[in-house]
Amino acid sequence: MLKKLSEAKLQEILETGISEFAAHGPDKANINVIAKKSGVSVGVLYKYYDGKEGFFKACLKQALRALEAAIEEAIQGDDKILVRAEKLIRAIQRSAKENPNYNVLYHEITAGSSQRHAATLAAEIEGISSRAYVGFIAKAQEDGDIRKDINPRLFAFFFDNMLTMLQFSYSCEYYRERFKIYCGEEMLADDERVVQELLKFFESAFTTEQSQIPHKR
Repeated sequence: MLKKLSEAKLQEILETGISEFAAHGPDKANINVIAKKSGVSVGVLYKYYDGKEGFFKACLKQALRALEAAIEEAIQGDDKILVRAEKLIRAIQRSAKENPNYNVLYHEITAGSSQRHAATLAAEIEGISSRAYVGFIAKAQEDGDIRKDINPRLFAFFFDNMLTMLQFSYSCEYYRERFKIYCGEEMLADDERVVQELLKFFESAFTTEQSQIPHKR
């Protein structure tokens, strides 16, 4: 009879899986390597998860729980939209330092490593942020805190694109190098400057209506 694994051990196995899937993608990651690095047999691993695909989905859910918790913390209460944005930016910076593989796994999926599951994964991953962002942007618009001439769903999409790129810039090698080219290598270590500059960008987008922008005739 197999000994039941502790919650701590199951968490360790999931973190090992996230690391391997982030490094090699869902298809190329080797379940034997994951089991060996976790100190268990493949048989034990499959006792808890329904094959490699089931294990991958469990790893993804582990990463999504962290994402969902960060978003929920940032949007709780009645904070103004820029305060919420600041909390989200700081959560991304913190996540990149504490759990970089979560962001790398996200990037690996978006890069096409799981095309056969694209619709399902997109619904699971993006549904969390899209509902939150559309909701608080629409609420801010109703309350008169931001410009009236915007489509909340499109602005939520643009807003998330900026935050997603920031995630990748802190965690993924190519985008980290891209960050350095645009901003200078020293900026990767200057979290506060990044927060303040991105907030200026968001503030302009959310408050400056098109009619206020001078146009050349």
